[in-house]
Amino acid sequence: MKAIMVVGTTSHAGKSMLATALCRILSRRGQRITPFKGQNMALNAYVAPSGGEMGYAQAVQAWAAGINPWVEMNPILLKPQGDSTSQVIIRGKAVGTTTAAAYYEQYFERGWQAITESLQQLAAEFDVIVCEGAGSPAEVNLKHRDLTNMRVAKYLNAATVLIVDIDRGGCFAHVVGTLTLLDPEERSLIKGIVINKFRGQLSILQPGIDWLEEYTGIPVLGVLPWSENLLPAEDSLSLLERKARKDQQEVSLAIIRLPRIANFTDFDPLDAEPTVGMKYVGLEDRLGYPDAVILPGSKTTLSDLQALHESGMAKKIQDFVAAGGTVFGVCGGFQMLGDRIADPQGLEGEAGEQVGLKLLPVKTTITPDKVTRQRTCLSQYPHPGLVVEGYEIHQGQTQWLRNRRTKPADLPQALFDDLSLGIVDASHSVWGCYLHGIFDNGPWRRTWLNHLRQRRGLLSLPTGVPNYREQREIMLNELANLVEKHLDLTPLLN
Repeated sequence: MKAIMVVGTTSHAGKSMLATALCRILSRRGQRITPFKGQNMALNAYVAPSGGEMGYAQAVQAWAAGINPWVEMNPILLKPQGDSTSQVIIRGKAVGTTTAAAYYEQYFERGWQAITESLQQLAAEFDVIVCEGAGSPAEVNLKHRDLTNMRVAKYLNAATVLIVDIDRGGCFAHVVGTLTLLDPEERSLIKGIVINKFRGQLSILQPGIDWLEEYTGIPVLGVLPWSENLLPAEDSLSLLERKARKDQQEVSLAIIRLPRIANFTDFDPLDAEPTVGMKYVGLEDRLGYPDAVILPGSKTTLSDLQALHESGMAKKIQDFVAAGGTVFGVCGGFQMLGDRIADPQGLEGEAGEQVGLKLLPVKTTITPDKVTRQRTCLSQYPHPGLVVEGYEIHQGQTQWLRNRRTKPADLPQALFDDLSLGIVDASHSVWGCYLHGIFDNGPWRRTWLNHLRQRRGLLSLPTGVPNYREQREIMLNELANLVEKHLDLTPLLN
């Protein structure tokens, strides 16, 4: 099986971007392509059709290759949950929680077995595997336990490309230093270097490229210009680099940047709306006067809820709703909007209970049984009868708190035909939903945005729009076109 590996000099060098582009480029050339990342540490997760959990970035790469995501494309997913611990997911299933120090002893052999078995399964189905590394392949203190970078490249004898982010500065030092720290067998696999995020004139950079090729003996495959064509990020560090990209906006959304924010890829479709301005708000920041506040998912819901209270952001959100504002909570954010959350077994950290924001009449208990499944349901509000697709990832079981003395007009309303998936309060100001990917559904997203627009006295947007996956297809093709234009991929494909 032919294999290509993408490694980077640092985190956020562009590994996911390049691997995604390669999946689309090779797929367009008629080959059967599969992505692969042996071990991923991320809180952006996706549920494959099998019901297993995997990194969202590998799901995007599968879509770029024109195939459905398989958990074998990301056999190990680590989901950080505070106190230097992570939930360990192997081939789609949560198998335990471990500290960084204990991970090597407890999971290294089991993890490598899962990686090799997954590779064998993929090799039986596909022509080319496009692998993505993690962080840097040259961390000398971690190489003996690295399951993601050159161990996989050597196992597959993969043609490997090293990508560097020139926008950070120190581009040539990063490349030379990384190559120096690789052992001879690893270094021999590096077939090309890619310089990413370049903003200047190529003629000024060219002498440096010539020197780098002569010094290393490795060709520079090309220089990729800085591009705002952003694919979903793997972790929340990328949110610090996010900049507003719209000169005009009619509706503003504030997304609370929780300490353990998860699945913020849910909001990419909102960011893609031309009339929507979106910003991430830290717990110590001013909330301002947005049209809606969004509480995202969290891997440590009780801990993040406590942080909301201690920072004063919980009170700001409550005051915002009292003044007529709209709040939307997704998954962990939905749980936080309720009366309370209990974790009697300490599954997400310390055992205990936290008072919620008391904006929805629900209570949640964290249980050992994790729900991971794709869903298709019918919308009941704000537009009845719309087919809505998404997926669930949560360990909390949420119950409605029904008060017999509540007047029917004051009762909350189910968002979908499955009552467990979400509700909206009687004033239609507080929304809670377990369905990740809810905003991917174009007609539903536009209907919800029109609810906000009507409150502002704005005209409604057309609701007969495609789902976000069609926009994503355009972005994937644009990304592939950009990479094909600026890179010579011949050394990787021979």
